[in-house]
Amino acid sequence: MDFGSGHMNNRDAKALDYLVLGAGAIGCYTGGWLARDRTVALLGRASILDPLRSHGLELESVSGSDLSLPAAEFESGPARPGVVCITESPSALSHCKTILVCVKSASTDEAVEQIQKYASPGATVISLQNGLGAARILKENLKDYNVLAGMVTYNVVRTGNHFRQSTSGPLMIELPSDEPKARVARMVHADMEAAGIEAYLRPDMENVQWSKLLLNLNNGINALAGVPIREMLSNRAYRRIIASCMKEAIHTYKKAGIKLVRLGKILPGIAPAVLGLPDFLFFRVASTMINIDPTAMTSLAQDLIAGKKTEIDFINGEVVRLARSLGMKAPLNAAVVQLVKEAEEKGSGSPKMPADAMARELGLS
Repeated sequence: MDFGSGHMNNRDAKALDYLVLGAGAIGCYTGGWLARDRTVALLGRASILDPLRSHGLELESVSGSDLSLPAAEFESGPARPGVVCITESPSALSHCKTILVCVKSASTDEAVEQIQKYASPGATVISLQNGLGAARILKENLKDYNVLAGMVTYNVVRTGNHFRQSTSGPLMIELPSDEPKARVARMVHADMEAAGIEAYLRPDMENVQWSKLLLNLNNGINALAGVPIREMLSNRAYRRIIASCMKEAIHTYKKAGIKLVRLGKILPGIAPAVLGLPDFLFFRVASTMINIDPTAMTSLAQDLIAGKKTEIDFINGEVVRLARSLGMKAPLNAAVVQLVKEAEEKGSGSPKMPADAMARELGLS
């Protein structure tokens, strides 16, 4: 199978260097920065794209860099750098060499069907989704494509047509051992870096994903607490709950032979110890690792508040499944999954559980 360079033949007037499949907060933010110098289309729902149709795309990084781009209907004319194309039609996949999959993990099967139907064999498909299951599904079902695991460690908040990066962190892309595939990965990495996106190539992507999953165990706690991440982490009682979930996961990881690896400035293996520090020490240490906007909430918390189905099964639920496969149990993470699902079923948003009440529900007090 011939895997292309990642940039489309210029004879196709609608040629796209990148198409974001599932253009939500992460997809619009990442695709938008790429669109400054590359041809990019955002494939998503009208609820996300309509504000872009009216006002263009506005981006704001956690470091304060801004970018405003006009938006144009993909179907209305040729794609060109400096203008982000928008579309609700998956047929646009036929014009694209590199697909950034940003759909919710539960929608991965639907993404597979769209790629198989419209995208040309040999296209590169990069998963920028939460958890580990999504990339596995893509690789198992898209044998005629160059599928790479990827990961985004930053959060993005959307307000209309404005997409603001709310936590610092890099984007990571799998560096495969196969040289033709690795060559494409390096070109995508170069495009990310040129766009101002901090990005790394990682040959140890599965360990990277498990390490990020460990950090994401705070997502369910944030959803149940219903407060911004910084406010949650300012409460040592919440931090102890998160640390307990992480310790349970680390115990399971060790049994499975999973190695925790550095993610940018963060060492996931020491996260439980850092979370357990007294407030004055915690803030000093944490500030060297991550920059968090005061209003930032995790995507899982945002989904719960909005009445949407969350990705809890692909985060804490992944730890529960790993433990079960080893003949073990992960009762604390299982309890977090259950509490989030109960909140989903009620449909009233976050239960806004105080830390002491949450600890009791989880059997920690």
